[in-house]
Amino acid sequence: MTRRRCLGEQGQAFPIYITVVAGLLFLALAYLAVGQASVNRSGAQTAADAAALAAAQNARKQLTDAWLQDLADPAKWGDIFEGKGVQDPCWRAGQLAAQNDADLTLCDPGLLRYTVEVKTNKPVGDSVVPGTENIRSTESATAVVEPLCTFDPPDHEAEPPGHETESPDPEAGDPVPGGGELPELTCGEKVWPLHADDDTGLPGPDDLFDVHLAE
Repeated sequence: MTRRRCLGEQGQAFPIYITVVAGLLFLALAYLAVGQASVNRSGAQTAADAAALAAAQNARKQLTDAWLQDLADPAKWGDIFEGKGVQDPCWRAGQLAAQNDADLTLCDPGLLRYTVEVKTNKPVGDSVVPGTENIRSTESATAVVEPLCTFDPPDHEAEPPGHETESPDPEAGDPVPGGGELPELTCGEKVWPLHADDDTGLPGPDDLFDVHLAE
């Protein structure tokens, strides 16, 4: 009787054992699906960050080029350091999204602030969770261009008609439109003395603007 009872109990425990193993296997596959989704979202976030930074870096280059072009006209510097005049930096964001295997679905350029949204080209993939084979992750990011320099804007009053301006003193500094001198540009702890007729030793894009992801 004892031996039969043991065999009977073993026979009853076997289906329970199979059920437990099947449950653990399903749970492991579910965790795998979660991991697949997490990796896909991570890839989407990487692509979004890269795209946003690319747009901001393109804007920084445009602003730097504009500043160099208008170096002799400090009256225009204010608009440049406020981010005005940037033309369509979103094309660069699209390039970086594509390089990270994603599509650019949104690019919202603002003054010194660029927000993008991307969607991964690859779906999460087959898993025990229904529908994941067609799900693609979507993430967004925002990058900012931060001006690093300050200057004293020129304060020139319009001269009355017929007024003759005296010849500038060669040792008084470089003349600018409307009279006066080029202001010094202070970028962090460095002061840049500027000369309108000398394009050497000028600050570069990294000196004028910082580019980083928004917190």
